[in-house]
Amino acid sequence: MKLADISPPGQTVVTGSLLFTAEDIIAFAKKYDPQPFHTDPEAAKNFVFGGLCASGWHTCAGWMKMFIAYWAKEHDRLLAEGVEPPKLGPSPGFKKLQWLKPVYAGDTITYSVTLIESRPLMSRPGTSINLTANQGVNQKGETVLRFESTVLEFD
Repeated sequence: MKLADISPPGQTVVTGSLLFTAEDIIAFAKKYDPQPFHTDPEAAKNFVFGGLCASGWHTCAGWMKMFIAYWAKEHDRLLAEGVEPPKLGPSPGFKKLQWLKPVYAGDTITYSVTLIESRPLMSRPGTSINLTANQGVNQKGETVLRFESTVLEFD
């Protein structure tokens, strides 16, 4: 079975929602993006965002966390139905990354993925490349994150 068979191009799949707590924002930022507006709630008030907000990389990591959890459940569901799940491989990369709005402590971001196209790789018979549009939307319905990515698929 191919990914396009279970998620046709143009169909958006919600992969999950993630609550961004102040503790999580600070812990992530201390390790990976130690800017004052990500690590210090008081200092953050004096920066352009006006309060503690998540690193853009944290919002991206949230997308990946929700996608991996979604795909694990989908994989198991297909196996339980007697269907061989698509064999997804590594991602050759992403493009058009946009952090459109800050993600503040207390925000819940709902992530999704939409298959744009799937095409065979002529240089690697039995391998396809899937292009997806991905996003995160906060509880107010505002898009906070958007990017396109690719993932390989093997026969």
